[in-house]
Amino acid sequence: MSALRWTRSAAGLGRVLRSPGPHRPPSEEGTFGGFCSSRRSSAASPREQHVLREWGHAELLEVLEARVRQLRAEGTPEMRVKKVQVDRPPQGHSSRWAQKLEAEKRVKQRRQKEVDQQKQALTQEFWTLHKEPKIWNKKLAGYLQPSKKGTPTNSEEKQLAQALQAALGRLSSREAEALARKKAKAVEAQILVLQQKFLAFFECCVCTGQVPLAHHVLVTHHNNGDRQQVLTLHMYNTVMLGWARKGSFRELVYVFLMLKDAGLSPDLCSYAAALQCMGRRDQDVRTIQRCLKQMMEEGFQPQLLFTDLVLEEEDRAALLRAVVKAEPAFRPPPQAPSPVNTSTLLKDIYSKEGPVSYPKLHLPLDTLQDLFYQQLHVELSSSVCVQSVEKAPVMSKEVIEARKTLQALREQWEVELLRVLRETKATMGRQAYEGQPTLYPFLCLLSEGEFVSILMQVLKVLPAQGEPLIQLAHNLGLRVLNRHLVKQKQVTNHVQKLGQRYSQYLQLLASDTQVAPCLPREYWESLGPLEAPAQQPWSVPVLLQLGKQLAELLVQAVQMPRSLAARQGAQRSIPVLYHVYSFRSYRQVGILKPHPAFTHLLETAAEPTLTFETTEVPMLCPPLPWTSLHSGAYLLSSTKLMRATEGTTQHQRLLEQCPPAQLHGPLDALTQLGNCAWRVNGHLLDLVLQIFRDKGCMPLGVPPPRSEAPRPARYQLPPGSTPVHKSELRKELARCLKVAREMHSLRSEALYRLSLAQHLRHRVFWLPHNMDFRGRTYPCPPHFNHLGSDLARALLEFAEGRPLGPRGLDWLKIHLINLTGLKKGDSLRMRLAFADEVMEEILDSADNPLTGRKWWMEADEPWQTLACCMEVAHAVRSPDPAAYISHLPVHQAETVWVLPQST
Repeated sequence: MSALRWTRSAAGLGRVLRSPGPHRPPSEEGTFGGFCSSRRSSAASPREQHVLREWGHAELLEVLEARVRQLRAEGTPEMRVKKVQVDRPPQGHSSRWAQKLEAEKRVKQRRQKEVDQQKQALTQEFWTLHKEPKIWNKKLAGYLQPSKKGTPTNSEEKQLAQALQAALGRLSSREAEALARKKAKAVEAQILVLQQKFLAFFECCVCTGQVPLAHHVLVTHHNNGDRQQVLTLHMYNTVMLGWARKGSFRELVYVFLMLKDAGLSPDLCSYAAALQCMGRRDQDVRTIQRCLKQMMEEGFQPQLLFTDLVLEEEDRAALLRAVVKAEPAFRPPPQAPSPVNTSTLLKDIYSKEGPVSYPKLHLPLDTLQDLFYQQLHVELSSSVCVQSVEKAPVMSKEVIEARKTLQALREQWEVELLRVLRETKATMGRQAYEGQPTLYPFLCLLSEGEFVSILMQVLKVLPAQGEPLIQLAHNLGLRVLNRHLVKQKQVTNHVQKLGQRYSQYLQLLASDTQVAPCLPREYWESLGPLEAPAQQPWSVPVLLQLGKQLAELLVQAVQMPRSLAARQGAQRSIPVLYHVYSFRSYRQVGILKPHPAFTHLLETAAEPTLTFETTEVPMLCPPLPWTSLHSGAYLLSSTKLMRATEGTTQHQRLLEQCPPAQLHGPLDALTQLGNCAWRVNGHLLDLVLQIFRDKGCMPLGVPPPRSEAPRPARYQLPPGSTPVHKSELRKELARCLKVAREMHSLRSEALYRLSLAQHLRHRVFWLPHNMDFRGRTYPCPPHFNHLGSDLARALLEFAEGRPLGPRGLDWLKIHLINLTGLKKGDSLRMRLAFADEVMEEILDSADNPLTGRKWWMEADEPWQTLACCMEVAHAVRSPDPAAYISHLPVHQAETVWVLPQST
């Protein structure tokens, strides 16, 4: 029964029940017949009429209750039904309408079950995917016409070999001219972005093993003449490589025919994919020989397959198997020697006339190997939990309740995020089946639990003032990419190979080993290539598209009860995140901002741990040497050689076009900076933490908590205030809000830095470096490094100390006076004399930094001044200052470049 018919029937029944006349008994044909027909009569006794009347009331109530249950199951708004106290009918009687409603319910449940099964089938990729393409070229299409089901296998193989031979043929002059005109056309920027998305879709499908889906999308767009212009040679090659790794010769021939039908000419990668497939299938010799012959006619020699292409070990073995089968005398060429940098400025470093000396670390081989496995464990776990140095709150009832509420909400959010993620994957799977390059394969790169973990971690660290959506999306995309790369290296033998390679590399750096002196990059390259080539990062549009989709999942799924925002009111859910817009300069920027009630809940809970990505924390072992644009620094996580603003790609393209030998200078310089070992100045850290936990001190660069922010004198004006007073109050409120937000941001930055310093307090660590487009170098960990404020620099010192020597103490004193900023225009001799004059103040600052005369607080760089005062005091009071081991960095030649040099 439809909802409209039921509404009309219920209204009619309501009018009958409310009529003042006597109720008429139902007929034998049905209960409702007696209520609706006034012409019928019955000779029942008054007692029977009373029983039947009460039975009708009970039956109506039963129908109404059944309908309410049905509407609730359908998700309609709740209905209130007034309960009527009536006697239940005898057990032998049943309502025909109730039975109909139950039948409808069963039908609906059966249909819903079918829909769920269809969704599950889509999720499990039970699609009917297109394999045979539509070939527009009549000559090429003729080779596929006889291919029907039931043909013998031998004739089918022969037909596929003939089709491949036809596809390998050269283009005619007319086709070559058409291809030249097609390449000469200017490609719009929108088409370029679309091509990047298509290419990333195909590569991701091949990476996740969903080659049939990639083939289906490729066929769908190839069959459409208008959409075919989006497809490029690289896309066809990517799908062919996927089929080659599966050994599917038929599908590879289909793609080869489509490539040729699109007017494209096969390149070296196309022939390599075909030969790989033949090598895995043990193809007949004649087919392989024809393929090699056509490849050489196009100008590609077999040796180029092993020199110009970056191949995995299995691909290389299959390729070599096919070539050797056709040409038994073939041997792959030896590895070409590494090119040498010929720059005149670096000729002394890269000249092969004499040995190159390279400084060793102060740690033995066994210690460095233990540190390597610790760092490997950190990167495999994908995140680092650090204890917060914030003052622990009093465990009041409010704090305990806030933590319980936050934990319960997070459990609900994880369940809801999992549900929304599955629905999104199912929707995008259907769209991919329709031929659209969706994000479906990207959402299959990681497990659903890993995606939920990433989203929950981002939600936890989202600042109170919000974050620009573009920046958040880029960050989310990078997190998924890094975790995918780490996961791929776990699946393959890469981690084991890396451990063996790194143990050999430590022979160069350890203090108790002896190897031929050379640069770390050269030594690493001499050990041979790793099994898996470095994977290229995704393009910025793909990262942003994936990140925006994940951010939208957060907005949809993460909700909280309204009672957290307002203690009174209905218990309905409100979004935790919402979109706002702000103007940055002249541009309108979208910002994803958390609800103030959620921010207040986090502040009240005051959780004792902080979570960081592995690339945000210093390394526990020496970084990998930089050998290329995307290979170096962290063990498993991907890092770019050159940092740039999101969306700028011209510098990256220029770097990729640069000859490898010209990059040896920057690569070796970054490797040298990364191999410098550091440690935390523990004594200074204790003083900073004491001030940090005691409401901070802005003159010393220790931000106070948000509770110390200035407050307006009044929040409301009395009635009758002038517009001038109202304007002044608004300005005062805006100023106080701005200061409070700035204090919160600075406090969070200091909290991250000090928490990481406390976490690494008794450890030796390293800071991998990269550079910007100007050549300026920066540490990769953003929160704790030596390029920052005065406080950040003062907390760090060299892990390897050196004796001061005969004049080391004088340079320490000069460095101390430079930090104070008191004698900027004086000579070095005058600065040294001034240091001897204020030696009493220096020693008092070192002995009583917080209770003495506090001379160090008046310096331009107070914390570095205090650290230098302590170092000078230790050196002066030592028996032999020249033999004193100093770890303090000393700045020299600051006008050229701020490079810390050991004293």
